[in-house]
Amino acid sequence: MSYELYYWPSIQGRGEFVRLALEEAGAAYVDVAREPEGLAAMMRMIDDAERPPFAPPFLKDGETIIGQSAAILLYLGARHGLAPKDPAGGLWTHQIQLTIADVVAEAHDTHHPVGVGLTYEDQMSEALRRAREFRDSRIPKFLNWFETILARNPAGDGHLVGRSLTYVDLSLFQVVEGLAYAFPRAARRALKDTPRVAALHAAVARRPRIEAYLGSLRRIPFNQEGIFRHYPELDA
Repeated sequence: MSYELYYWPSIQGRGEFVRLALEEAGAAYVDVAREPEGLAAMMRMIDDAERPPFAPPFLKDGETIIGQSAAILLYLGARHGLAPKDPAGGLWTHQIQLTIADVVAEAHDTHHPVGVGLTYEDQMSEALRRAREFRDSRIPKFLNWFETILARNPAGDGHLVGRSLTYVDLSLFQVVEGLAYAFPRAARRALKDTPRVAALHAAVARRPRIEAYLGSLRRIPFNQEGIFRHYPELDA
């Protein structure tokens, strides 16, 4: 039986972290909202479920519905060998994913620092200030933290946790992809100082299933509707 992934049909967004895990696992799944009438089906799920998710993405596995990217990845990681089996390792992996969620939220807030209901043009002056702080302080701080985790991994610096790929390696790949799209100049500067992060990003891109996915129509291109958006004036 296929998983059902529910997310907006035209953006990578937070759903992309789940897609990468499903693709790497070789798991059968349907990206529901990209199917005919799928967006309506997604909204019905939100409106009618006994335990409704707050917002996409959410995953349906039989009768089980899981919302929030980090919770979905916690669920998938245990079932598809993308997380450590020991409780301490699983908790550490989940902690890293929650920090990745913080990066994503802060990246989003560079172009919508005042309110998600306002257009970018309605908050440009605030966005310029928020983006400057994100570029100069937060991107280096986050990437340096991931660099430290890689350097201190007892199993070697090829992965964030243990000696084999986990879902947080895939998620860090997506963060680097997003930052390189939205803030190419700032991302290049930060990655020069975090060579292990850059090497992990390159290694994930070479994995056969991920490479095939990135070259397929299943991979939605970055665009100006998603979380990572490129506004040249925000990338100094």
